[in-house]
Amino acid sequence: MVPAHAYNGTTALLDQLAATGAVVVRRVDPTDQQQVREALQGAAMLWIESPTNPMLEVSDVRALAASAREAGALTVCDNTFATPLVQRPLTDGVDLVLHPHVGTLVETAEQVDRALAHTDVPWCFDSGHLLIGGVDPAAFVREHAARIGHVHLKDVDARLAEDVRDGARSLVNATQAGLFRPLGDGDAGIDAVLRLLEQSGYERWLVLEQDIAITGSEPPAGGGPALDVRKSIEFLSTRAPRRERVSQR
Repeated sequence: MVPAHAYNGTTALLDQLAATGAVVVRRVDPTDQQQVREALQGAAMLWIESPTNPMLEVSDVRALAASAREAGALTVCDNTFATPLVQRPLTDGVDLVLHPHVGTLVETAEQVDRALAHTDVPWCFDSGHLLIGGVDPAAFVREHAARIGHVHLKDVDARLAEDVRDGARSLVNATQAGLFRPLGDGDAGIDAVLRLLEQSGYERWLVLEQDIAITGSEPPAGGGPALDVRKSIEFLSTRAPRRERVSQR
């Protein structure tokens, strides 16, 4: 669900996704709380842009986030225009997740353990970056399912992941060598991850991320990364839990 007068680039992207059947987009007047509550029924995500660009329409972010939470939807806020100087969405209830990622402050298994111990923030479970950092993705779900607020599904080659972890390769170099694999072709244990997420009752987004580095000429339409994406979607189509509010992207 998005504002009727969202940024043109956002609107165009959503229209493209909707045309493929990947998502269903509902446009509403975000200042009409009753309209918002009705449109949120069955929605997976509420996208807030306040103020809108370029119409400068201002929404009650706190009330919108509360309505989304009541409906079981994730809340995302584009705060680019306002900046944190004049608006702080996180204090108004917009969802926050911590995303472990290679090259950031939360990358290695030790850093992940420390962040889990000293924060209570929900996590973006990223199967690929966790494995690259030395964390068993299935074990993370088994031990910390209650902390998972969002999911990025990636599969990786364990040997190349070890090279990145040991400093023998950069992330870019490893990606060029085939670090990220179609789901089911790597060593992240995606089958076990999906089964454990299902058992834990996780009902939010499963976001497929298919990273690749194109080092030669641009592949033809339908080739290159599209082939890996197609293979990953085929893998997910027989394994991902089905929920009324879960969307595939």
